[in-house]
Amino acid sequence: MYKTIPQWSRRAAALVLVACLSACGGGSSSNAPVVPPKPVQPADPASAGELKAATPLGTIAVADIAAAVAAKDSRVQSLKPLYPVTSYRIEYMTSGVQGEPVRASGLVSIPVKSLGSKSPVLSYQHGTIFRDAQAPSNNAVASEVSVVMASLGYIVVAADYVGYGVSKGQPHPYLLSAPSAAAAIDLLTAAKTWRSKNSVADNNQLFLVGYSEGGYVTMATHRALQQSNSPHLQQLRLVVPGAGPYNVQATMDSLIDLVRDQYPVLGALINPGFLQHLGGSAQREVRRQLLKQLLPDDTDVVIDSTFIDNFLSDDVANLNRLSNVHDWKPNLPVRLFHGKDDRTVPYASSVSTLQAMQQRGAGDLVSLTPCPAVPASHVGCVPDFLTYMLGLLAQQAQDL
Repeated sequence: MYKTIPQWSRRAAALVLVACLSACGGGSSSNAPVVPPKPVQPADPASAGELKAATPLGTIAVADIAAAVAAKDSRVQSLKPLYPVTSYRIEYMTSGVQGEPVRASGLVSIPVKSLGSKSPVLSYQHGTIFRDAQAPSNNAVASEVSVVMASLGYIVVAADYVGYGVSKGQPHPYLLSAPSAAAAIDLLTAAKTWRSKNSVADNNQLFLVGYSEGGYVTMATHRALQQSNSPHLQQLRLVVPGAGPYNVQATMDSLIDLVRDQYPVLGALINPGFLQHLGGSAQREVRRQLLKQLLPDDTDVVIDSTFIDNFLSDDVANLNRLSNVHDWKPNLPVRLFHGKDDRTVPYASSVSTLQAMQQRGAGDLVSLTPCPAVPASHVGCVPDFLTYMLGLLAQQAQDL
């Protein structure tokens, strides 16, 4: 989610016009209901997290990482790499949109330390990407965030997510909490299996971090670990999610409000629930056009539309069941970070998350730090998030 709202607004306005034209043209049934999403089936517990393959991707020298960090377009110019980094593509079993078993992939980047040295594990969830080449295991270069963080002393584990890497062609479960969390958790499991076989030791510390969609996946992962009482939870020390749409309803409501402000004539037509009044073929066309307008022309991945369907059909129950990850009580520290001027993922998403968690009794375990950038936009706050996140981790991480 790295687009600016003016572009989103133009496309949303185009969507409304498409919807009006579709309604005028009729459909298979003028009162056909929106088809609810299929129930999510749990993945085979025997295969989830199963290690399938590990492919070496090479070692990057400290000097090369330092040059990438110091580059003009770098967002972390103040960092000082300490170690060379060796990376591997891990292939493992996880679950897809409907809970079906999927062979997925991710990146594991290891700092090259002296024999027998231990490291903390950092699970990094990447932001929204629209090309498979940008997935972590397809981009293990000196400037990749995972590689840079590994050079600081962390064992970094970064899922490609379903729909990228070896699972390219599968629908990417965008803003669907269960398969999003599964991709991260199952990679942690598979990576641990691989590390134990190759004598890559951790120090029993685990951190979860991510920004934008990565912030969402980080929150979904934390909740899933806690709800399942996962063995990984015993190592988890801190969670730092940035600018994520944890409250999907609040995020979409805020974006729609911005569209209404910029297109007052169309404001009355932009109403969640309007799909209920379109025929079946018109509903499908609206969904198709929305995805087409939201995705860049050069995208080569498939995005599942379930969360869009649920929002536009005003299906609050399924948004809560399948997408929202804001309303629960964490038992470990969660340090939210967000920019108040963010028009891609509105600040309201983090505010409502903080309020919901504190109302459930989380207290000081949850905090929200505003991005100090001026303006505090979505992309503009990425460098400040990285600085904030790494600063928090450095206070707790050992054996760096």
